Amino acid sequence: MAQSYGTGRRKKSIARVYLTPGTGKITINKRDIDDYFGLETLKVIVRQPLVATETLGKYDVKVNVHGGGYTGQAGAVRHGIARALLHEDAEFRPILKKAGYLTRDPRMKERKKYGLKAARRAPQFSKR
Repeated sequence: MAQSYGTGRRKKSIARVYLTPGTGKITINKRDIDDYFGLETLKVIVRQPLVATETLGKYDVKVNVHGGGYTGQAGAVRHGIARALLHEDAEFRPILKKAGYLTRDPRMKERKKYGLKAARRAPQFSKR
């Protein structure tokens, strides 16, 4: 295939990932991965599906990601890359599934309830 696509989501972040055969260049929002993610751990998270399937230098990854913070965005990109790899070769499924990269992380921000200051934070108690 010329190009594979995968959508990744985590918290409020949505990543659109395009895989094309290439040299292993990862571009996120038209910036290099090293410019976009400052923390090394986030770069490792993004590369995990490629490392697991041993395809690190075989594909160029182009990503459009928006919403959420950088940790959520890194998780969304990882999810998108895993789905795009699946599009590329269905034999990657057991590897990616076992590692847990195909599972959408369902944890979301809990809504604020009335009578409370936050989702669960109650107003300060005072006897008098």
